[in-house]
Amino acid sequence: MKRDEQMITISFVPTSDVAALVQLLLDAYERRGGAPRHVIRVKLNDVAGSLPGYYSQTDPLPRTTANEQLAQLEAHGLVRLAWQPGQTGHLLDAVALATDQVEPLYTLLSREPLADRRRRLRALLLGDRFRLDVWRLRAVQHCLDQLKAQKSPAPFRLGDDDWNRDLLAALIALPDDAPTLGVREEIPYRAFSVRVFNDSKRFDALKGAIAGLARRHHPGWRDLSNWEVLRELGLVANPSHLYLSGPWRLVDPDGQVMSLSEFDPAVGIPAALAARVQQVRVDARSVVCVENLASFYELVRHEGTSLAALCLWGNPSPACRHLLRCLTCELPADVPLLLWADIDYGGLGILAQLRDHVSPRFIPYRMDRDTLDAHARWAQPLSTADERNLTRLKRHPALTDAIPLIDHMLARGIKLEQEAVALASEPTPNSDAPMQSVIDLQHGGDI
Repeated sequence: MKRDEQMITISFVPTSDVAALVQLLLDAYERRGGAPRHVIRVKLNDVAGSLPGYYSQTDPLPRTTANEQLAQLEAHGLVRLAWQPGQTGHLLDAVALATDQVEPLYTLLSREPLADRRRRLRALLLGDRFRLDVWRLRAVQHCLDQLKAQKSPAPFRLGDDDWNRDLLAALIALPDDAPTLGVREEIPYRAFSVRVFNDSKRFDALKGAIAGLARRHHPGWRDLSNWEVLRELGLVANPSHLYLSGPWRLVDPDGQVMSLSEFDPAVGIPAALAARVQQVRVDARSVVCVENLASFYELVRHEGTSLAALCLWGNPSPACRHLLRCLTCELPADVPLLLWADIDYGGLGILAQLRDHVSPRFIPYRMDRDTLDAHARWAQPLSTADERNLTRLKRHPALTDAIPLIDHMLARGIKLEQEAVALASEPTPNSDAPMQSVIDLQHGGDI
């Protein structure tokens, strides 16, 4: 019959060695779900580094006191002691936990049982679950399922109530999922933090956890970086800008026309302005979206004002996608809409995103087997993750024309950053021959 735990009274304050041993036993007990089938035992030689007093060669008192205290715990039926041969009462070999008698040990250490911490977090999440929707609801439900399965609810933390409350408050305060066509207002991290916590720096500690939850539970954000995920949510370090070069013509909701052709070599416009434009036109033979800023300026320097260029800064932001959608509504069918990005998983992912969320008209520029081979001396080897991700991209419905390039990359085991491409040795987007080859790609050619 199970002993009444409420009747057990422990009169001593545990030494550091005894406390360390009991903590290790309870850690193992909780890792095994609180109902272990096998004996939970700690061998003292295996944890000698955690017991400096017990193994002291100069002062026997810590060992003597620890032995006395552990003997009292054994007398109460809380642990079982195993002594080294011939060292009974002097040197312990192991301490085992009596798993039907654990509550007094929690009390001895002033330690809250893991089950209580799980219950408290579960109550917190259930209490506000109704305030969440879409990916945020999926994220919280996943954590609840983890709690039920007695697994880690990360990024929520068992035993850190302040963290859990603040993380949930941040999730609740995020704007609803982005509308199909509209663009959220950008909110700087510190402004959001003040609104939610009255502390401009608190969100800094939480933003990685927020981005991780969003990436895991929003199907469209799986491959984005933390800052790109937060940007999708309308949260930015500082208000951002889009860099454009060439004969762009923007019309805002009030009908005001902004001509950018006189800005040389380029101009940065606030993302807030790009998010509000109603019409976008260009008077150029081609439009090139460039992944990185250095290559954007190199392209502008090399081509001059004969094309319209836009820097994407990696995956295009919501404001950038809105501007490009407005452009495609006005862009003549004979004006190519090009993407120049790295010849790697990320660059091809940008192409898929632009085709999916802006226009299927996007065609790759300087992203082909010939360019890769011509610059192979500057290429980087594919990692195992690269190979896995590229293989997955072959199944993307928007990238069927990229399969030959992907197969070539996998066969050679290399990838190429666009900064390595020498523009002077490559055909320009305004020469007749290369433009014809690019247009052919639009009609089923291979990248």
